[in-house]
Amino acid sequence: MENTPKTGIKGLLENWQSDLIAAVSVALIALPLSLGIALAAGAPAMSGIFSAVIGGVVTTLYRGGHISVNGPAKGVIGVILLGIVLMDDGKGQAFNYVLAAVVVSGAIQMLLGILKLGRLADIFHSSVIHGILAAIGIIIFAKQIHVAMGTHSDSPSIIQNLIDAVLFLPQANPFVLIIALSGLLLLLFHSKISYRFFHLLPAPMWVIALSIPLVYAFNFFDQQTLSFLGRSYEVGPHLLLDIPDTIVDSIMHPNFGKINTIEFWTTVFSILIITSIESLAIAKAVDKIDPYRRKTDLNKDLTGIGFSTMIAGLIGGLPIIAVIIRSTVNIHNGAKTKWSNMYQGLLLLLFIVVLSPIMRQVPLCAFAILLVYTGFKLASPAVFKQVYNQGTEQLVFFIATMILTLYTNLLVGLLGGLLLALITHMLLANVSIPQFFKMVYRSRTKLMKRPDGSFDLKIRGIANFLGILKVDKLVAQIPAGADVNIDLSDTRLVGMTYMDYLVEYLKIQKSTGGEVFITGLDSHVSSSTYNRALKLSLTSSTVKLSQRQKRLRNLATEKDYEYSSLVDWNTIYLKKFHFFEIRPIERKYNCLKGTFEDLNVSWEIADVTFNEGQAFTAETFNTTLMVLKLNKKIPIFTMEKEAVLEKLFDRVMAFTGYKDIDFEMYPDFSKKFLLMGNNESEIRSFFTDEIVRFFENNQIYHLESNGEAIIIFDKIKLARTDETIAFIDYAKELATLLDAKTT
Repeated sequence: MENTPKTGIKGLLENWQSDLIAAVSVALIALPLSLGIALAAGAPAMSGIFSAVIGGVVTTLYRGGHISVNGPAKGVIGVILLGIVLMDDGKGQAFNYVLAAVVVSGAIQMLLGILKLGRLADIFHSSVIHGILAAIGIIIFAKQIHVAMGTHSDSPSIIQNLIDAVLFLPQANPFVLIIALSGLLLLLFHSKISYRFFHLLPAPMWVIALSIPLVYAFNFFDQQTLSFLGRSYEVGPHLLLDIPDTIVDSIMHPNFGKINTIEFWTTVFSILIITSIESLAIAKAVDKIDPYRRKTDLNKDLTGIGFSTMIAGLIGGLPIIAVIIRSTVNIHNGAKTKWSNMYQGLLLLLFIVVLSPIMRQVPLCAFAILLVYTGFKLASPAVFKQVYNQGTEQLVFFIATMILTLYTNLLVGLLGGLLLALITHMLLANVSIPQFFKMVYRSRTKLMKRPDGSFDLKIRGIANFLGILKVDKLVAQIPAGADVNIDLSDTRLVGMTYMDYLVEYLKIQKSTGGEVFITGLDSHVSSSTYNRALKLSLTSSTVKLSQRQKRLRNLATEKDYEYSSLVDWNTIYLKKFHFFEIRPIERKYNCLKGTFEDLNVSWEIADVTFNEGQAFTAETFNTTLMVLKLNKKIPIFTMEKEAVLEKLFDRVMAFTGYKDIDFEMYPDFSKKFLLMGNNESEIRSFFTDEIVRFFENNQIYHLESNGEAIIIFDKIKLARTDETIAFIDYAKELATLLDAKTT
């Protein structure tokens, strides 16, 4: 890994080119999304642009993050909609009242950062937060689907908005719908299109760009009636984006006239809670994919975002947070320092000034379909499945919070979800209420230092979200690089949010050179196989291996391999492969190890859990893979099935910059495999006739070389025992072939 980029002015001078190039891509994505978010929130379109510009320029000057991008995000949509509804007094000042709440929430957020209370976000139960975000997704979808269809629902109820979307479908404006559906198809298939021209612009910009010719085709510029299948439909300028001629005309100021009302403070705390939690969570997510493994100062970041939010509210902007989509694009396009955030803000300002005449030709339904797509992803069936896989009780917390939020508001949804989680923990712990809180706050959890400099963290009692701040104070006393054993054997209950915290600490401490072991969970049981699932202690229970684990253990005994069913948190080596370089790895387990003695080649087969996606909407995948560590250098390449549209592999290809390499002498091989790599001459030299024939005549696997080892896996699923044996046979034959090859 190259040296960590310098900070401050030195970092700006050394990395301005790479940061500026990355900022161009980020700004192209931010332009349509910022406008769309503002429109979806019931705010003036330029409010989103103001937030993106201030998030880029002002936040960069005082921030705790290194490479994240700031601006408005989908999470603020529901908050702003709520505030407008709560404070609408018929005087046309509803949004101005909301701007006042934005300013106050920013001030409180600054105070939280100054008081170093950024860690407060850790106590909010993760499933409850996911439930709120799913509700926000449904709110976005329910509101924007009508804009995408050219219909209108007058009901204040989100559920009724959804029902109306189905009922009003026969009344949908076909000319609006054609544009929206075209945009949706682009969003769905943009990554699948191999034609390089379509990758010059990000998908949201293509949705905007390709909607304009349709606007001309249907002539939305003149108010008129068009016929379709014998029915008449209204089209006209009211279907297009309306932005002022100058930026000064777009500026709005806060009105503090409602500051003494409960509605005002409900809006303030709703904004504060959602933006603080989402910003801090996204900051952690960005740290995981930062190629330089830098850590965000959460308190400083909170202060900077709060200050920027205040400035945004004073001129008509939305609340500001760290935005995961833009941050991910920033990293993948080579940004190195915080200055890329400033560049994207300045570029966005330039774009809106230069492109405003063009933007006025964009239909509202094009922005709406971007938000419909986003809203669906926040509450898609995959999200429900992911939460269910984390435990039945997590699904209950998730759904209850979501429903409560939809029928009340974000603040009630959050508090109600946390209360439900707390009551459930009390019932599962099966102790009296006084005893429960005693086991949380007076549990005799201790940190002890050993003579060799390592530490024992003995956690006792109830380890749930209420106890995170206490354990955070203890781990803060452990120096970087120290070895730590975290013993949970004396816990009655270990909550998922608590486990999230421990695993996050484990990864941070490992990154400083320390070894961390989480032990004492052998007598705990869960309703899920998810490693961080809620755990209850049943001292009479014993750990039982599954039938698959027994077969793997027997295979190890028979063949003299090493086998362990326990979780191994040491996954650093996998990060040397590009596939896992851009995907956070949770853990590996069911590890089977061996050596091909005559070849001096070692191997390991393990089940690996990793994440794919963005922060709260990330999906969790499990696969079985083999790492074949060779005793020689080989070219770096990636090889997969040709013409297979598996999204995980498509995405990794999109960021490699690799070129597809075909062999004219081996047409069957080239048809079967997509072979990619940067050094084409080395790869062609490596793939001799014998190696090509081997791959042609054997099972087609996905392979990737990092220059000294190869990972091999088939599908994104756990392998059966017979498939594991096939892995070993395949790897031995390949290793034998490579050993015989002249280097």
